[in-house]
Amino acid sequence: MDNNVMFDLADRLKALKEQKKQKESELKNVNDMIFEVESALAELMTLSETQNFTRSGTMFSLTTSTKASAVAGRKDELYTQLKNAGYGNLVVETVNPSSLSAFVKEQISENDELLPKWLDGLVNVFEKTSISMRKNRKYECLYYDKQLINN
Repeated sequence: MDNNVMFDLADRLKALKEQKKQKESELKNVNDMIFEVESALAELMTLSETQNFTRSGTMFSLTTSTKASAVAGRKDELYTQLKNAGYGNLVVETVNPSSLSAFVKEQISENDELLPKWLDGLVNVFEKTSISMRKNRKYECLYYDKQLINN
């Protein structure tokens, strides 16, 4: 095996993950600025009683929408009340994907490495190979011909 190719790929993976982290941070900052500017523009349009205007070929319109969310810690009670009032169709049950994966892995382990029949056809099971990365704070190590070489 050519260690240079492996090390080049490892360096590229690390650089891409760092680039992704940087881009996600930049996106968060842009979203924060969008929120601030949009709020300021909406306030100014409201104060000046301007419903809409066109600038540089783009129409800006003041719109209002109603949003709602469950009160923290009372989601189950809300769901029960919605169901009791005949609005159960609004309640959607979900299973966290990571929890489902962990549960299925456990079930396979407890069933002689086979998916239990009662889950057959209900879940897709596949292996995903990935590379985990973490900083080695003490020193960086390179493996070469099964020998540990410290840099």
